[in-house]
Amino acid sequence: MNKRTIKEIILGLVCISLSYSGYAQKDNVHQRSSEYQAPVDPLVKAKLEDWRDQKFGILIHWGIYSVPGIIESWSICSEDWIERDSTIAYNDYKKWYWNLEKVFNPVNFDPDQWAEAAESAGMKYLVFTTKHHDGFNMFDTQQTDYKITAGPFKNHPKANVTKHIFEAFRKKDFMIGAYFSKPDWHSQYYWWDKYATPNRNNNYDINRYPWRWNKFKEFTFNQLNELMTDYGSIDVLWLDGGWVRPKETVNDEVRAWGAPIPEWSQDIDMDKIAAMAREAQPGIIFADRTVHGPYENYQTPERKIPDEKLEDPWESCLPLGDNWGYVPNDNFKTSEEVIHNLVEVVAKGGNMLLGIGPESDGTFPLDAVAVLEEIGEWLEKSGEAIYSTRTLGYYKDGTTYFTQKEGKKYAIVLVKKEKEAPKMVSWKGNLPKKGSKLTLLETGEVLKWQIKNNEVIVNLPSDYEQVTPALAFSFN
Repeated sequence: MNKRTIKEIILGLVCISLSYSGYAQKDNVHQRSSEYQAPVDPLVKAKLEDWRDQKFGILIHWGIYSVPGIIESWSICSEDWIERDSTIAYNDYKKWYWNLEKVFNPVNFDPDQWAEAAESAGMKYLVFTTKHHDGFNMFDTQQTDYKITAGPFKNHPKANVTKHIFEAFRKKDFMIGAYFSKPDWHSQYYWWDKYATPNRNNNYDINRYPWRWNKFKEFTFNQLNELMTDYGSIDVLWLDGGWVRPKETVNDEVRAWGAPIPEWSQDIDMDKIAAMAREAQPGIIFADRTVHGPYENYQTPERKIPDEKLEDPWESCLPLGDNWGYVPNDNFKTSEEVIHNLVEVVAKGGNMLLGIGPESDGTFPLDAVAVLEEIGEWLEKSGEAIYSTRTLGYYKDGTTYFTQKEGKKYAIVLVKKEKEAPKMVSWKGNLPKKGSKLTLLETGEVLKWQIKNNEVIVNLPSDYEQVTPALAFSFN
C-alpha cells in the first residue's frame, strides 16, 4: 500500500468520523420471537442451566468500525434508517469502509486486561464478535483474506485475536460465547457485485443462482467449523442476522417487525451446522437469534427488558452506551443504571449481556472500565442475591425485586442517589417467616424487622450511611 492510499484513508477517517461520531443504532433492533422450543439433548439442557446461573455477561463488538468510531457494519447497508454523508457516493463509501482493514492496527491489544476488567465487574461469561455483518474476520479464517491476520497487525504475536481473547477469559473461568454473523456483506456469495445492494439481505435471486448460494453455505459452514475445532472449548454459538433463515420460519410475527424480507429462502442448513458443532463441542448452546425452533436455545431481546417475567431462558442485550462498538464520547450508563437493569432482568428470569466496544488500539475506554469497577463493587457484596438464583411467582413490589436460591429468598430494593442513606425499607409479598433472620448482604448484619398490614418493615442500622444502588436482603 502506497503513502497516498494511506493518506486518503486517514483523511476519509477524519471527515466521516466527524459525520458519524454521534450516530447510534437505536431503532434497528432484534425483536424477541414469542415461540420457544426447549432443547432435548441432555448435555445442552445441562449447559443451559449452567449458563442461566451466570446471570451477567459481556458482549464485545470490535472490528474495523472502531477505527473511525462509527456504528458497526450498518453504515454500508442501504436502508431508509441509515444516515451517511450525502456528498459521498454509496459505492465509494463501501470501498472506503472496507479499506479500513489497511489501517486497523490494535498495537495495544491486551486480552488479559479485558478479562480482568470484566472479572472486576462481576461478569461470568463472554460473547465476542468473531465476525460482524461487514464480513471482516477477527479470527484467522482460511476461507478469505479479509481478516485481521492479513492486515498491518498480522505479525503481532496475538494477531489471531479471537484465540487469545477466548484463552484470556477461560483463565478467569468465564463461559465462552462466539458471536458470528450469518450474513456476510463482503462476500461475493452474499452481496454480489453484479447487482446493487438495496438492503441487508443477499442481493440476488437464490432460486435463479443456486450455485452461488450453495457456495455461500459452504463458506459459512467452513468458517464455523474452524471456530468449533480450532479455538478451544466454546459454550455458546451466538448467531446474529436473523433475516438469514429458512423461508418457512417467516411468519406473521416476523413480517410485523418491518425488516425487508426477500421472496426466496436464505436457508444455510442449520441442521448440518449444528451436527458439526455439537460433535466438536458437545452440549454447545445455540442462540440462533429470532429463528424460533431447535437452534434458538435461549431468546435475546435487544435494547430492552421484557415487561413481565418470562419462564423460558432469555438474555437481555444492552449496550453500556448508545452504541455496541466504540464511538467517541458515547453516552455511558451509570453503574446505578446498569445494576438496576441487572436486578430487574434477573428477577424476571433472564441473564443480562452488557455491550462494550474497545477502541481501535485494542484498549477498553477508561470511562467504561470505571463503570465496570463500580458494578463489581456492588456485586462483590450483594451478588449472592443475583448469581445462580431463580424467579419467584411474585417477583416485584414497586421498586423491590425478589429472587430465590437453595431455600433462601432475597429482596433487592432499588435505591436512587440521595443525599442520605435510607433509615428503613419496606415491601409487600414474600414476607419473612416468623423468627426468620433477615440479613443485609452488604454488611452481613442481621436486622430487626416487623410486619404491619401485610408489609415487612426493615430498620437499617442507625450508623448506616452508605448510599448504594440497591439494598439486598436474605431471609427464609
